[in-house]
Amino acid sequence: MALFFRRIWTIARPYRARLFLGFLFGALYALSNGALMFVVKWVVNIVFPGTGPFDVVEQMDRAPAIIRPITHVLGTWLSHIRTPTSHAEQALLISFLPALALIRVVSGYLNVYFANWAAVRAIADLRAQIFDHIQNLPLSFFSSARTGEITGRTLNDTGLLHSVISNSMSSLVKDPLTVLTLAFVLLAQPETRRLTVISLGALLFCLMPMRIYASKVRKSAKEMQTHVAELNSVMHETFTGNRIVKAYNLEQTMLSKFRDATRKYISQMMRVVRANEIPSQMTEFAGVVGVALILLYAIFQSNAATPGDFISFILSIVVMYQPIKSLVKLQNQLHQADSASQKIFELLDIQSTIQDPANPVPLKAAGADIEFQDIEFAYGEKPVLRGINLRVKAGQMVALVGGNGSGKTSLTNLLLRLYDPERGAVLIGGTDIRQVAVKDLRNQIAFVSQGAILFHDTIRNNIALGKPGTTDTEIEAAAKLAWAHEFILEKPEGYQTVVGEKGIALSGGQRQRISIARAILRDAPILILDEATSEFDSKSDHAFHASLREWMEGRTTICIAHRLSTIQNANLIVVLENGKIVETGTHAQLIQSGGVYCKLFELKFEPVLT
Repeated sequence: MALFFRRIWTIARPYRARLFLGFLFGALYALSNGALMFVVKWVVNIVFPGTGPFDVVEQMDRAPAIIRPITHVLGTWLSHIRTPTSHAEQALLISFLPALALIRVVSGYLNVYFANWAAVRAIADLRAQIFDHIQNLPLSFFSSARTGEITGRTLNDTGLLHSVISNSMSSLVKDPLTVLTLAFVLLAQPETRRLTVISLGALLFCLMPMRIYASKVRKSAKEMQTHVAELNSVMHETFTGNRIVKAYNLEQTMLSKFRDATRKYISQMMRVVRANEIPSQMTEFAGVVGVALILLYAIFQSNAATPGDFISFILSIVVMYQPIKSLVKLQNQLHQADSASQKIFELLDIQSTIQDPANPVPLKAAGADIEFQDIEFAYGEKPVLRGINLRVKAGQMVALVGGNGSGKTSLTNLLLRLYDPERGAVLIGGTDIRQVAVKDLRNQIAFVSQGAILFHDTIRNNIALGKPGTTDTEIEAAAKLAWAHEFILEKPEGYQTVVGEKGIALSGGQRQRISIARAILRDAPILILDEATSEFDSKSDHAFHASLREWMEGRTTICIAHRLSTIQNANLIVVLENGKIVETGTHAQLIQSGGVYCKLFELKFEPVLT
């Protein structure tokens, strides 16, 4: 738990000024409670006759030390009416009750307000930190992590932390100090000392159940986080794969998985509810038992305390038990938050294998050769690339060809530095890309992936991602080169058309055209096309490459494609098999050699359209 508090403090430290203000008002709230109960005592003794002479200043001076700064001020203001006799003087004394109550409620409000002010901002910072951290993790992390679980960690677990930070920070000073202040005020007065001991003794039997249920909360809290992550994963898979769910009539299957995860969550949630409420209700019951014991004590004692002592005492006990209940619940909430924070900080502790160098060197990719030297690479224990040596000359178009799993995409991933090779190096202009800042490297590469990724935004903004701050004229020029301008204008809102999540409002070919337009707009010296036209028909693909050839002139292009129309004009075709380069050459040379490429061509590639 100490580690948990250190981590919470690290998150909240930037807002410590507001937190300390909250603590200050929490302390004022606690002290005003004690002063209020003390003032209740002597006001009742004034109002009800038969309690003997009453000296205001003397009573204030007899106040317990913990609240004496407040009562001393009151005594100074009232020194001219030491012994109130008239109704006006008594009314003035009574008016101090609502005045102290006002101080109490205002300080209580400000205590909670400042704690929540800090908590909201601290959790917003934490979420931003998690989001930024996850974004910068290597691709290997995303290949094994579940999106729903990551989302749950970022939103649900941090939401639980927010609740605990706001509650704990507001209660940390206010509730314990309220209990201590009221106990001290009661114990410091001889008239109520024995009554206080009797009443607080009723609390002792509540301590053991609190310990037992606290351990139950710890276990259930961990299970709850797991089941919430499972719920998020089921929802994400169902909604993003909705087309497959409908096509295969999987609605009931996914609903069954969702209900199963929900059932497990409910089971653990109810255990937490029981662990929170049973000790809380037992504490309340103990308060009533304490008051009953006091009344029994008063019956059998001839020298009972004054009415003021009794009323002040009973009010103090009632006020005291509420923060005790809050502290019982807070203890369980802290265990829940501790479990959630472990998952969050485990995520933050994951270190990216792709790190910027301490002193990055500038990269000039324009007119520079790309070289893969002795590349060895594996996904986990599965070797993917073995002994790759390849030079891509500046301005060349190089096509990577091979069957599934041959290593084509892995080579481009290494060039983008989505992964680092286990052995060997990727050089651009003779510079190892690991010596270059990652942003500098990727700023000089335009990439079009096989599954065209669009964001839930307008067509214009999706294209503009390639070059922030660009003009509409430049966007339209890029769209024309990508053969996207015409279909965009056919949309009711043109370039302002919202494409939906992952571009669902567009066809596959339209999404690819938008993605290509984005790459064109980036105007980078290196271009990577990974099955960029897989959704085009053969005729459109051939025509598209013919129109794009002039724009690609002078750019170093690495192309992965299965269509002959895409690769027939490549300066160099590289054939991979089982992670090795088995052939290189032009289309004509490789056909003539009758090797692996020729066989792939005969089996797989479509004929040239003329």
